[in-house]
Amino acid sequence: MRITNKIIQNNNLSNINTNKINEDRLSTQRSTGKKVNRPSDDPVVAIRALRLRSSVTEVTQYYSKNIPDARSWLDVTQDALNNLTQILTNLIAQCNKGSNNYLETEDREIILEQIKSLSDEIYATGDADYAGRYVFTGHRTDTSLSFTEETDQYFDITEQLGTDAIDDVTKVYTDDLLKINGSNYKDVDVTEQEIRSVSCHRIRLAYNDCVGDGSESPQISFQKLRMNGDDPEIGPDGKPVYDTVTWGDAEITTMHSYDDPYTKASEDPDAVIYVPETGEILLGENRYNELMSCRDDESTVANEGEIRVNYQKSHWEKGDLRPQHYFACKSDPGEENEIDYNLDYLTDVVPSRQSIEYDVGFNQTIKVNSTADECFKHGIGRQADDLISAMQNVKDLENVKAELKKLAAEASGNEENTAHIQDQLDAVDKALTLAREKEQSLFESSITEFQSYLDDANLCITNCGNRGSKLELVENRMQTQKTTFETLQSTNEDVDIAEVTLQMETATMIYESALMAAGKVMQATLLNYI
Repeated sequence: MRITNKIIQNNNLSNINTNKINEDRLSTQRSTGKKVNRPSDDPVVAIRALRLRSSVTEVTQYYSKNIPDARSWLDVTQDALNNLTQILTNLIAQCNKGSNNYLETEDREIILEQIKSLSDEIYATGDADYAGRYVFTGHRTDTSLSFTEETDQYFDITEQLGTDAIDDVTKVYTDDLLKINGSNYKDVDVTEQEIRSVSCHRIRLAYNDCVGDGSESPQISFQKLRMNGDDPEIGPDGKPVYDTVTWGDAEITTMHSYDDPYTKASEDPDAVIYVPETGEILLGENRYNELMSCRDDESTVANEGEIRVNYQKSHWEKGDLRPQHYFACKSDPGEENEIDYNLDYLTDVVPSRQSIEYDVGFNQTIKVNSTADECFKHGIGRQADDLISAMQNVKDLENVKAELKKLAAEASGNEENTAHIQDQLDAVDKALTLAREKEQSLFESSITEFQSYLDDANLCITNCGNRGSKLELVENRMQTQKTTFETLQSTNEDVDIAEVTLQMETATMIYESALMAAGKVMQATLLNYI
């Protein structure tokens, strides 16, 4: 094969260009620090780089964003629950003080103010938020737990209760005793014989001032076993047959607290009385026994022992708990803007709570929230209201007694007035004795009540702490995985700068040598020898 000068020139230029390409490749690697700058450089490394980058991005999302966000949510939740336990602990301490037989008026005044202050703080604690999201309201993170101001909004509510929601209430009947003052004491005729203590059974609803559907009273429905003589009737499936019983407008009477509904309920065994001022449904003995006979048949899916109370409420005071966080309800029913809340509570045997979960690892989630119905229960405020009412009653009677003693001193010498005032004082003394006994008994029972709520709060704190411990373990694992993936990514993509620098120096030397060789070859032609 004949080699011409042109062939030599082309080969030299091709080799020079190859050396230049190699030098450019090494220069790019050294300046970028990466082995591959385009997929064609090394398809295997490029594919592996994409997978590793995806893994690093995902684990970084978990470790740097999701886990810190979840931890912050848990911290806010735990702080609020700690505040709740402190409030409940203080309430228990006040109940211990109040159960003392030898309370003075000043002591009672201090306890009363303490309980009022603590009861105001209970649900305000439940409005804790994280980054503008309320932490105890499930998926409705934009809605506060309680009403922050007086509001008019119509709700149709169904409370689902068990027989454990029925308790006993005691009231001291004082007639017109509390109306006595310096100007009308002669006109008020109350004797010791008229003062009495009455007890009856009750259901304490979550709210006051409720009405039924088109009536003044709520509606109560429950399951009652159908009887065939003395034996329960058995259906074709071999299971007992239950009928739905509803107490509506015809069975339930609305009576105001000043009309003494408690005496009526204690005397009438068939009474079902709703007291709007306190949200209580008072039961006569027969009605009480009928409800207490409700029992769940474990062989069936349905809960036959459930008692449902349906009512409507349209006006809400500041601090009232929003019903959509607790009950199956509808806002503005029948209107275009009607919204249904938790209607699955009425059909599901075990309704699911609205859990908020964070993705904190590969195919791993963690629940970060506690819902209001687990810890911030209506019963806490209701029990505090009972205590405040009982203490206020004692305080009012003590004020009446002090006023009568003052009037007795002024009426000294007037036998008729003195005798009348003495009758009133005897009535007040009896009422005070009964009211103090009731107050002490209520304080003692409240210790148990608040302790049960404290146990619920402590359980929530324990669950929150367990989630925090689990999150810490996940965080440690994610940190290890993040380091591992970043190391693998660096090994796969990053170049050894020292090695590349040495290779580039070599490539530069080769390139310069190629130029020098080409220059000498180009100078030697046939004309130089002719």
